[in-house]
Amino acid sequence: MSSRRSRQSSSGASRISDDQIIQLISKLQQLLPGTRIQRSNKASASKVLHETCNYVKSLHREVDDLSDRLSQLLSTIDADSPEASIVRSLIM
Repeated sequence: MSSRRSRQSSSGASRISDDQIIQLISKLQQLLPGTRIQRSNKASASKVLHETCNYVKSLHREVDDLSDRLSQLLSTIDADSPEASIVRSLIM
């Protein structure tokens, strides 16, 4: 076992076991789209973490895009219109 894993953090947090890491990686893999079908195929932890990072980045891009589109929509409609009321009710 590496000395990096055997050391506890300075905050005194308890050490996580290898089995717990395996379980967490497995749960994370199940959350990723496209990997649910491949549950029986065990991917390496590094691959799961890499795919997770890519997925989170794509979600950030999607949120940014939707935010931009919503801003554009709100700038084109009258604040007192029924459409504006609907948009406000959806985002609150």
